[in-house]
Amino acid sequence: MEALIQYVENEFVTKKEFPNFSSGDTITVYYEIKEGEKTRTQFFKGVVIQRRGSGATETFTIRKMSGTVGVERIFPVNMPALQKVEVNKRGKVRRSRIYYFRGLTGKKARIKEVRK
Repeated sequence: MEALIQYVENEFVTKKEFPNFSSGDTITVYYEIKEGEKTRTQFFKGVVIQRRGSGATETFTIRKMSGTVGVERIFPVNMPALQKVEVNKRGKVRRSRIYYFRGLTGKKARIKEVRK
């Protein structure tokens, strides 16, 4: 059964090419929003909290601060409305899922940047 699912994913699901990013990186995601007849591009810039899944079902979670409120959004990698992903900063974290980041405020909430 898994072989059949793998075959269908490989043959029929179109793969989008995005730059490599991992948790701790600050990225900007551009996606399309439909409002009635019109479509417009909106962006969401924040820190990657996690990447989950593989293949066609892979998702990533981004967290940003909107004023004093933390906002998280989950994006499927193969979402048709996803236009592009830009990596703004590479972050150095020790874990692949940084849920502890939700509880940090102020200077503690900074992630060390990796320069290349």
